[in-house]
Amino acid sequence: MEIQLWREILDPYALAVNELIVKFNHIIEEYHHVGAYSPIEQVTGRVKTISSILEKAQKKGIDLEYFEEKIDDIAGIRIICQFVEDIYKVVDIIKRRSDMRVKSEKNYINNMKKSGYRSYHIIVAYNVETLKGTKELQVEIQIRTLAMNFWATIEHSLQYKYKQNMPEHIRERLSSAAEAVLILDREMSVVRDEIMDAQNSFTIKANIVADILTNIQNLYKVANKQEVIKIQDEFFRIYQNGDQEELERFNRELDLLSQRYRAQSLR
Repeated sequence: MEIQLWREILDPYALAVNELIVKFNHIIEEYHHVGAYSPIEQVTGRVKTISSILEKAQKKGIDLEYFEEKIDDIAGIRIICQFVEDIYKVVDIIKRRSDMRVKSEKNYINNMKKSGYRSYHIIVAYNVETLKGTKELQVEIQIRTLAMNFWATIEHSLQYKYKQNMPEHIRERLSSAAEAVLILDREMSVVRDEIMDAQNSFTIKANIVADILTNIQNLYKVANKQEVIKIQDEFFRIYQNGDQEELERFNRELDLLSQRYRAQSLR
């Protein structure tokens, strides 16, 4: 098969990966815009290289004429979550979407692989629009916690290095590390509410500070400069004290002041 033909075949997969990354990142933004916790921490994606496709086809005895049908992870999306519970929320989000259709799923979280690998895999059918029309592609979506992803990344690198002939002492170390990851995820789930409260508090404070700084910046355009400097100094004092209630009160008062100046400018 000519290199140019390979590029033509793989281009739609690159489009699918790019579109899905944008869509999943938009889900994160939607949660943040309403001040809610997002079950998705981060999203990445990739298209298999030609060499990886050839290697997998050879390993599985797949005729290259049918590789698009037989290889379901040419396009791959990886979704990283903080907690195991979040993984199942993301699975539910995917199943409820109308722009992708779930073809199959494998739960390696409840059914961990012998190697210690844990993740949730979903194969979806996804349509892309090309110059030649609509094309339905298979995309593999892997959903993992941060800890699972760390282990899987190391394991993948070692498998690539040793070509399925990993020394037993390294395999044992990986198995022990997989057990540690399992314990870590369980411990994080136990303190999940405390972690989320802390993160939400940080997000709320960051949003308040952003609102205050925007108002101060706008006041520089319409108010007396000395007055704005006093407001700015007061903000720094409150911020350094770390009292969130006082910061919220200051933000409300600053909002009212900004509204008065806007009203005056309309007269």
